[in-house]
Amino acid sequence: MPLDSESQLIKTQKQKVSINQHKQAGVTMQQAQRVVITGAGSGLGRELALCYAQPGAQLALADINEAGARETLALVRAKGAQGVVQRCDVRDYSQLAALAQTCEEQFGGLDVLINNAGVASGGMFWDLSLEDWDWQISINLMGVVKGCKAFMPMFLEQKSGHIINIASMAALMQAPGMSNYNVAKAGVVALSESLLCELQPVGVGVSVVCPSFFQTNLLDSYRGPSSQDKSDIAKLLENSPISAAEVAATIVRESADGQFMILPHEKGREAWAMKQAQPDAIYAEMTRLAEKKLGLSRA
Repeated sequence: MPLDSESQLIKTQKQKVSINQHKQAGVTMQQAQRVVITGAGSGLGRELALCYAQPGAQLALADINEAGARETLALVRAKGAQGVVQRCDVRDYSQLAALAQTCEEQFGGLDVLINNAGVASGGMFWDLSLEDWDWQISINLMGVVKGCKAFMPMFLEQKSGHIINIASMAALMQAPGMSNYNVAKAGVVALSESLLCELQPVGVGVSVVCPSFFQTNLLDSYRGPSSQDKSDIAKLLENSPISAAEVAATIVRESADGQFMILPHEKGREAWAMKQAQPDAIYAEMTRLAEKKLGLSRA
């Protein structure tokens, strides 16, 4: 069954997924006065900053590219918000702890933490080195773990606030040729589910975002053994019907509404519904994609 099928099964399952989404108390735009965003120097991070930029808001913009973060700050200030920039490599816990200290000292607390910093990678499992795995996991998974850890004392003391972790549809669908990326992002979903249950009793909310491909500069950080994989991903990014600004707006709106799992793309929601209803159909489709990547065809 093709992923883009508009069968009654998909429509029914999509409705069930929507109905069964876990809801919690969110942080509204009026309440989101103190916001931290990692990876704020470009792409989705910048668009999220612009969404939260409102008169009276204070934003801490962190990125390994400090110049990009400063460009974002200028745009934020043009919308009436204030903020600070801090260079931050999310692999280094001490830098995240310093960011948390800056927020405590300058903002007096935190309303929203967005762990957005991430990198792209690809390649068949047997072509990926252990160094490729270490690099991917250290940023896309452990960077989120360390971000949550650095700000956790503040959230526990406040007994309020919201954590938004940026994962990917790759966490749910596990396409071939990107196993280290899939695993890292699946870990972000598992971490977020764990935090949802642990933090809800103390008044702190959690959302995890699983977007599909959208127009961004993610490939600037791409690492993988094949230039063809990078080219294929570039085409998917370019042809996406949704922009980073639209993804950001969905994240802000649905997290404020208390949604836990946020799936910004309609096709992504349909595919996730299909996987829950008929996982074998998804595995068959992913196997077909793997065969295509390998230049094989079934007899």
